Amino acid sequence: VQLQASGGGMVQAGGSLRLSCTASERTFATSAMAWFRQAPEKERELVAAISWTGGRTYHVDSVKARFTISRDNAKKTVYLQMNSLKPEDTAVYYCAASTIRVFTTTQLEYGYWGQGTQVTVSS
Repeated sequence: VQLQASGGGMVQAGGSLRLSCTASERTFATSAMAWFRQAPEKERELVAAISWTGGRTYHVDSVKARFTISRDNAKKTVYLQMNSLKPEDTAVYYCAASTIRVFTTTQLEYGYWGQGTQVTVSS
């Protein structure tokens, strides 16, 4: 599975961005999907995850009520709507597809990764 992420950029604090990640395979439709991020000198962290049906989602506490993950299986695309962005959201954002069919928030169970897209939030 190849994943192509897009939608990053530079925005002022309080602004919004929407990240998109499109998969190359139809098997995307049976994979849990997630967005991770990695800031300079920090470990990569899970930001949000969504089950293959879209019926179950997870958002890390620091982004709850600001970010929303969603997916469109017909388009083989997962989205991350990011509102009320803060400087601490600055990071490279990666989309990932799980290698197992069940919903998971375990990074090791995400075996397919996109190339990353930079999000920079200025104060």
